[in-house]
This record gives sequence, C-alpha cells and structure tokens, in this order.
Amino acid sequence: MSEEELLQEITEYFEGNIFEKHKMNVLNKHSKLSSYKINPIVVKYLSNVLEDTYTPMGIAKALYYPRVLGTSISTSFGTGIQKMFVELELAEGSLIPEMDIEFIDKLDNRKKYCQLKSGPNTINSGDVAPLKKKFSKVANLGRTNAMNLVNTDLILGVLYGDESQLSQHYRRIDETYPVIVGKEFWHRVTGFPDFYQRLVSSLDSMILSMDSENFFEIGYLELVAEIENSDLFEF
Repeated sequence: MSEEELLQEITEYFEGNIFEKHKMNVLNKHSKLSSYKINPIVVKYLSNVLEDTYTPMGIAKALYYPRVLGTSISTSFGTGIQKMFVELELAEGSLIPEMDIEFIDKLDNRKKYCQLKSGPNTINSGDVAPLKKKFSKVANLGRTNAMNLVNTDLILGVLYGDESQLSQHYRRIDETYPVIVGKEFWHRVTGFPDFYQRLVSSLDSMILSMDSENFFEIGYLELVAEIENSDLFEF
C-alpha cells in the first residue's frame, strides 16, 4: 500500500470509527439520564456554578459536559486506535496479555511487542512500576521460550507528541524499555519517515470539514427533557 493510500485509509478510519462513533454514542447513551450515577449534592453545586442557579439545564450541563468532552472521546480514541492498527494490517493483536499489538519494525526488521499510549503525558507516577513489571514479565517469558527477544523489542508506543514533551514518568520507563513517540513511532510502524506529520495534516483537514450536525446540543437538550420529567430532582 502506498503512503497516500494509507493516509486516506487511516483518515477515513478516524472519521468513521472514532469521531462518528463518538457522536452516535453521545446521542444513544450520554443523552440518557440512566447512564449517569448522580450525586445530588454535587450536581446541584455544579448547576449553580454553570448557570448561577439550580435548573434542569444546569444539571444537564454538569452531567453531560465532562462525559462528552472528556472521558467519552478519550476512551474511544484509545480503543479505536488499537483496533485500527489490526484492521488495517499495520500490526497484529498481541497474544501476550501484557501487550496491545505486535508488528515488524520497518527500521530494524525485528518484531516489536508494543503497549500503546495516546500522548506524552498520559501516565502518572503510580503507573511506572506496574508498566515496568509488565514489560519484565514479557521479557522473562521471551527468555523462557527462547524467543530471541531483547529489551529493545519491548516498546511503549506513544501515538502523538515528540520526545521533548515526554513526562518524567515516561523517561523512567525509557531507561529500561524504549518509549517511542510520535514521528519515530509511526515511521517504525508504516515505514514512511514523514508519515506522522502528513497524518496530522490530513486529520486536521478532515476534522475542520466535518459536519457536527449539531449533535452536541441535541444531546444535552434530550438530557434536559429527561431531567425535567424525573422524580430525582425538585426545582
């Protein structure tokens, strides 16, 4: 597959399987009151912060905004990217429980066992020891099974950003197991040295041309209607 064809396939995958799916999830799930665990004291406070009073609209925004603008898209992004690598045959799903994908590194032609992370600041200090332990378990398994596996075959792949942006937590892991970020990661996976920059540009163009179809407002107005008819609240 040519670089142009791969760029188009990945861009279309992002649009259809991550962004459009997020929009549908917003309308089918996050606009429904039953999808939330509600702390009535906290939502009353947040409604007052957002709307300067306690209203169905304030409650809806307090519930809806964090879900839709935060955890919802972040979760679907990570899951969707892992599936994308496999479905577009850039990698295989790993049979090793501690790893996400396996692929042949286009720079050194060795098989890499990879755990994926979204960005250069997406782990905290408490994640470092467990991640190192996971990689060590795989390294020990490789030695036991005579897999000709060395530490540099076990990588933590960071999808976006650059090396200068890596947090100290990532740098601690990189002391033992390589943390490959942004441009270099996509080069190793695809074999195209400028693929990352071109992908960012392609995704930017696609996102700016997308029709939101006003799904965000439609979703929270549906939630407002449910709140108005719910016995959980008194206004």
